[in-house]
Amino acid sequence: MDINTEVHNAYEVIKNGGIILYPTDTVWGIGCDATNEDAVKKIYALKQREETKSMIVLLNGERMMYNVFKEIPEVAWQILDLSEKPTTLILDNPRNVAKNIIAEDNTLGVRMVTEPFCFKLMERMKKPLVSTSANISGMFTPKTFKEISPEIIKGVDYVVNLHHDKVCKNPSTIIKLGLDSQVKVIRK
Repeated sequence: MDINTEVHNAYEVIKNGGIILYPTDTVWGIGCDATNEDAVKKIYALKQREETKSMIVLLNGERMMYNVFKEIPEVAWQILDLSEKPTTLILDNPRNVAKNIIAEDNTLGVRMVTEPFCFKLMERMKKPLVSTSANISGMFTPKTFKEISPEIIKGVDYVVNLHHDKVCKNPSTIIKLGLDSQVKVIRK
C-alpha cells in the first residue's frame, strides 16, 4: 500500500469519529482525533482503561504545539532540539483538545513526530492525534504488528497497512515540565 492511500483512508475514519491502529515513531498505537471526546472514549473502552489515566497526543510541528499550549517553557524547545530519540513532554494547561484526554492535574503529554505517516495524517487532519500503545491496559506493549491482540485489531475502525513487519524500538522518553521550569524525567 502507498502512504498517501493510507493517510486518506485513516483520515476518512478519523474525521467520522473512528479510531485507528497505526505505526508511530515508537510502537504501534491506537489513535483518534484528539479534539473528539467520543472518539477518545472509544479508545478508553477498547483498552479497558480508566479515564483518569491520560493518553498522549502527537503533534506535527510548532504551530500545532502552540495551538494546544499557550505557554511553553523555553526548556521544552531545548529538550526537543537535543533529544536523540522520541521524547514525550508533559506540559501544563493544555487547550483545544478533548477534556477526557487531559490528566487530573491539568497536564497533557505530547510528542512531536517526524514519522511520515503520522506527520502527513496530521497535516490532513489539521488536528493533533491521540496515541496510546496498542494493548489492553496493563498488558505488555507489542513490539511488532503480529504481537497485537486480535481483540485490539477487531476493536478499531481501521488498521493502517504500513510497516506490518517493522520491529518497534522502545517507547518514548517521558519528561514532565512545569511552567515553573521544573524538569522531572518520568521514563528514560
